This record gives sequence, C-alpha cells and structure tokens, in this order.
Amino acid sequence: MDEVPGSVGTSASFALRLGQTLFSSASLLFMSVGVDFYGYTAFCYLVTIMGLVIPWSFTLALVDGYSVLVKCPLRQPGIMAIIVVGDWVLSILTLAAACSTSSVISATMAFFSWFLSLASSLFNLWLLPSL
Repeated sequence: MDEVPGSVGTSASFALRLGQTLFSSASLLFMSVGVDFYGYTAFCYLVTIMGLVIPWSFTLALVDGYSVLVKCPLRQPGIMAIIVVGDWVLSILTLAAACSTSSVISATMAFFSWFLSLASSLFNLWLLPSL
C-alpha cells in the first residue's frame, strides 16, 4: 500500500498534529490572558473549541510519534474512519470559531490550526478508500 504523506502514522502527520496543538494552545492562551472572553459568546465558543482541539491533536500526535518510532503505521479501517470524522468535525468547528472572532490575534492562530486540521483530514480521507 502506498504511503500518503500526512496520513496517520507518518512524520508529516506528526508535524501537522504538533502544529495544530501549538496554534490551538496559542489561540487559547491569547484568549484567556488578553480578553475577558466569558463576556462574549463568540470568544467563549473559540475557547471551548480550542479546548477540544488541543487534546485531540495532542493524542493523535502521540499516536503518530509512536507509529513513526516503531515504523508501524496505523491502518485499521475503523480507527481511520473515526479519525477522519473527528478531523472533519473539529476542522469545521475550528473554522466557525475562527470566523466568529475574526478581529482578534487569537483568530489568526485559530485559522492556522484550522488550516493544519483541514490538511490532515484531507490526507486521511485520501487514504481511507485504499484500506
């Protein structure tokens, strides 16, 4: 089976997941420190979504790191389907959160996180039919 760059279990996917975690954490940090986010619905939504994206991306970064170290990529159809659906859902929610807070620096970090999440979900979706 051909290895798709950016799919789960590759070093490119590991880099994408670390980028997602980094930008989501930066967005959450900027919102929590600089703005009284709890007074605005859009800011609360961004904080909530980034709170979901950080553990999702970090967990998958750990899986990717382990897969790269042991050179055994994760290729089970059921798990891949869950990852693809999770990536798509979080990608759409991240885009919505970034758009709703589009006038703040944390929105830039959220857009970067969304872009990396979209790339990761597209690579995994591309790999899914070949399983």
